[in-house]
Amino acid sequence: MGVGRRLSVLVVVVAALGALPSVAGAQIASPLTLPTNDLEGTLGLLGGQTPVPEPVQQNEPELKPVPAAECDAASQPLAGMQGRVTLKDTQSREADRGWTCNVSVVSRHPTPGGFRVWRYVDRNGHKCAFYDTSLLTSLNVVSLIAGPGQGVVVLDMSDPAKPVETARLTTVAMLAPHESLNLNEKRGLLAAELGTAGTAPGIMAIYDVGDDCRRPVLQSEYLAGPVGHESGFSPDGNTFWIGGAQGIIAVDVTNPKLPHTVRTINIPSHGVNLSADGNTLYQTNAIDGGIGLLDVSDIQARKTNPIVKEISRLSWKTTSIPQNSNPVTIGGKPYLLEYDEFAFRFNPLTLDNLAGAARLIDISDPKKPRVTSNLRLEVNMPDSHAKASGDPSFVPGSQTSYGAHYCNVPREVDPQIAACSFLNSGLRIFDIRDPEKPREIAYFIAPLKTSNGSKAAAAFAQPAFDPARREVYYSDATSGFWSVKLRDELWPNPTGMPSKKACASRRSVTIRVRRPTKGRITRVVATLGGKQLKVRSVGGRRVVTVNLAGRPRGTTRVRITVRTSTGRTYSDTRTYRLCGAR
Repeated sequence: MGVGRRLSVLVVVVAALGALPSVAGAQIASPLTLPTNDLEGTLGLLGGQTPVPEPVQQNEPELKPVPAAECDAASQPLAGMQGRVTLKDTQSREADRGWTCNVSVVSRHPTPGGFRVWRYVDRNGHKCAFYDTSLLTSLNVVSLIAGPGQGVVVLDMSDPAKPVETARLTTVAMLAPHESLNLNEKRGLLAAELGTAGTAPGIMAIYDVGDDCRRPVLQSEYLAGPVGHESGFSPDGNTFWIGGAQGIIAVDVTNPKLPHTVRTINIPSHGVNLSADGNTLYQTNAIDGGIGLLDVSDIQARKTNPIVKEISRLSWKTTSIPQNSNPVTIGGKPYLLEYDEFAFRFNPLTLDNLAGAARLIDISDPKKPRVTSNLRLEVNMPDSHAKASGDPSFVPGSQTSYGAHYCNVPREVDPQIAACSFLNSGLRIFDIRDPEKPREIAYFIAPLKTSNGSKAAAAFAQPAFDPARREVYYSDATSGFWSVKLRDELWPNPTGMPSKKACASRRSVTIRVRRPTKGRITRVVATLGGKQLKVRSVGGRRVVTVNLAGRPRGTTRVRITVRTSTGRTYSDTRTYRLCGAR
């Protein structure tokens, strides 16, 4: 293939990665494939290194949805199929208040959000949140009508119930970062790059937020590459990695006032993330689908003429557009939490019913990664997804209505939970303590008519966490920034630290269900942490025995729901403070 034709291929793919498909409403599957080898060859003409590719492996379990969350009595759950929001639902009164399961709303900031939310506590104890407002088009940089807000919003979260906007970052990169807004907590650096082909060239901006996160200080702007899309920071904060159709770019930000490119890798990429030592890069492949593990230790060590090597590549049958991944360790074993976006793929071009959702990948043998389990809802299953194809959506079309977009974890070691933005299905929270058997424990679907007259949720953003308060932050593209609080017992050790008084409860309690004033009891349901407890009849009374032995210091609640012969239903909550918790 000639150079001219190769460059034309590059332009087409860059455009494809930079925007949603214009044929979003189409229901077709096409054998059309993109010439990836030619694309990498074209990138090679522009310089940089092209690593020798490893063969793609497939190793995955049976496809099935996670168990649905069991909502407590204080919840306002959505009935029907797990994750589905029908036309009837959007027209109901409940749509104005939204739907909750095991979470409560703490606060909201009305400026609609884009793709990433971050939380940071600076060296002086100020608590902040950052989120972009680039929405879906990335044209905010050139058009005031692209969205109701511009730039990156900075919130003072000193009072989590009352966020205060203290700054709006409006350098060129922050106006349209697409999915590249990133934070390095160790050094207190916030960075982004212009996000798509629609906003080329790829100008990068980097801010210091370490001393006062409420008022970020611009360090520099730098032309890092042709276009951007996604990004990742090395854990030491010295390298800012950019992923996009042009390949992967490593930018040295050791001195954030003088950034410079140290290497370009000729692999078209979506998201990038790094191992704890910065030597392994996890790279999602938006074109062919799947994820690659790359040895980037030469770059981390700043060797002259660094060489990048592929370690392995993995794909799965339901791959759509792999978005990014988070390295985690669960029970001493390393995993990746990987998440695809939407429900279509580029290569081979498939525009129907392919919800990639999310998964946990065992990387204990980095040469032989395997999918351990899937994090997907019932509506993400192929048959269910097809039935829901006509439901209202922020972006019309079944390819962009039900699926995942971003996930995150509160910490890398034993995170306990993962939170994901699932488009129409809102914010979904999963228990991942058993990586073989993840389960849904909570969800929040924002009010559908809060902003812009939208009749569907638009949960695209990477969530963030305030673990000490068991709060999750995320943004919705129509209704803004939200903070929601998870029920205590569903996130038993949010900070990952031992309690000040190491303690395990030895208690066992017996609850006698109170008798109704009218009628008789026909049914009793008692739950602890979302799990149903056994109810017995003793001497004409309904009795629940609750074993609290082994539970750590904290507050535990048992919820009892009673139905009577008169048709009345009432609930009772018993609260137990363990090991002197306040």
